[in-house]
Amino acid sequence: MGISRERSALLFERAVRRIPGGVNSPVRAWRAVGLKPLFIERAQGAYVFDADGNRFIDYVGAFGPAIVGHAHPRVVKAVAEQATEGFSYGAATELELALAEEITRAVSSAEEVRLVNSGTEAAMTAIRIARAATSRPKIVKFEGCYHGHSDGLLVRAGSGALTFGVPDSAGVPPEIASLTLSVPYNKLDALEQCLEANRGEVAAIIVEPVAANMGVVRPEPEFLSGLQDLARRFGCLLICDEVITGFRLCYGAFSETLGLAPDLILLGKVIGGGMPIGAVAGRRDLMELLAPCGPVYQAGTLAGNPLSVRAGLETLALLREPGVYERLDKLSSALEGGIKKALDRARVKACVNRAGSLLTVFFGCERVSTSEQAREADTSLFARFFAGMLEAGVFLPASQFEAMFVSLAHSEEDIERTVDAAARVVALST
Repeated sequence: MGISRERSALLFERAVRRIPGGVNSPVRAWRAVGLKPLFIERAQGAYVFDADGNRFIDYVGAFGPAIVGHAHPRVVKAVAEQATEGFSYGAATELELALAEEITRAVSSAEEVRLVNSGTEAAMTAIRIARAATSRPKIVKFEGCYHGHSDGLLVRAGSGALTFGVPDSAGVPPEIASLTLSVPYNKLDALEQCLEANRGEVAAIIVEPVAANMGVVRPEPEFLSGLQDLARRFGCLLICDEVITGFRLCYGAFSETLGLAPDLILLGKVIGGGMPIGAVAGRRDLMELLAPCGPVYQAGTLAGNPLSVRAGLETLALLREPGVYERLDKLSSALEGGIKKALDRARVKACVNRAGSLLTVFFGCERVSTSEQAREADTSLFARFFAGMLEAGVFLPASQFEAMFVSLAHSEEDIERTVDAAARVVALST
């Protein structure tokens, strides 16, 4: 019984002999759910198709970029046209200027933009700018917020607000990790204590306006505004990491809809339409610290490459069409409500956190607003839920602590089928 996985299993056997763990990014290994990964051959609209020919309703969405659906005809056409003109030139192009101009039109805090190759690179660059601008060494991040895998940001959360960072990965020197201070998300008092204890040493506070890497966790009322006030009081820059939320929860920077005025904003995912990209945007005086204007060095052979930029420009054009974000919210609300009803009927202890087209089902929790609460989730029950949904033809992120992504390609029927599947699966999983 169940879907065939024979070809995926064979491919995985080959992969582990040539690729560490058989994958090129750890979450793809599916170890958190106790399964061997499927190998995907293609994707179209709201669906992915694996090596065994199975079709799944997709809520991974390439972990964010596929907001208009996979292989949208207009995006495919734009990339195909560009490919005939060459992939990359190692020189400036009008296309990258067009994308920078569109970002600055959509994001009021963005006076200038530097395109890079990934969210990790964007975060690394922003932190370098912040340290140069303030002549301070330390960074404050929040527990459960992920900003890429550069050395200084791979830090395990400390047991208290004043705890220095501990490396969360082998190969990260403690001396580098010690420059990163980690405090609980949604806890202003802990942030204030941390800043007071390190007065004059913190260059920047970096935050996801909606946390999406410990599962979806929305900011508590006044958390972000209070955070901004503290940054100003202690002379720190405010960096909003909108690699996931930017252009997904609204057209532009979600932090600005909450009344924030970040000094620097990180973008990625959606602005590349599924192609590799990242961006740092912000105040002109800060951005012009970057070479060749200023002393902060940053470079990238493929930064702003024409294929990524064309895919991004076409995706953004689709997102400017009337009613787009309203449709995303309607679909996501129906998914949230349907799953909640299924959980309630089955008397499963869980909560569903949603922000726009991002959502996470936390099993075993009545409420999740911090990483500590997220860690209390029942990961074994999630693993059973994941496996059951996969058998029902629904492709979810293979971790309790990832977000589900809804796209414009999802139909009302897709949502109904997903909710029906969830109702069957949770009834059997308890």
